[in-house]
Amino acid sequence: MSNETQSSDARSGDRLVQAGAIIFFVGAVATLVTVAPLFLGTHPFPSIAYAVCMLMGVGFVVAAAGLLRSVADQRRQARAAMAGQAPAATPAA
Repeated sequence: MSNETQSSDARSGDRLVQAGAIIFFVGAVATLVTVAPLFLGTHPFPSIAYAVCMLMGVGFVVAAAGLLRSVADQRRQARAAMAGQAPAATPAA
């Protein structure tokens, strides 16, 4: 299926996946930055820095929602295409 035939719902699902990936990577970087002082022996960051690490889970949920939205739209398009086709004639035996 080409990009020209996709509806705006499928593209919004793709955008959710992209946004979820970005949010996930921001959370992953925050996790690395937050854990680094524990290994370096310096003072830990304030608790708000640990809250930013929760973006990893949020990003995963957003990406999963986008994936499910894209799947639902593709299934809807497939059903509409099947309904639009003429039923195949069965040969007489």
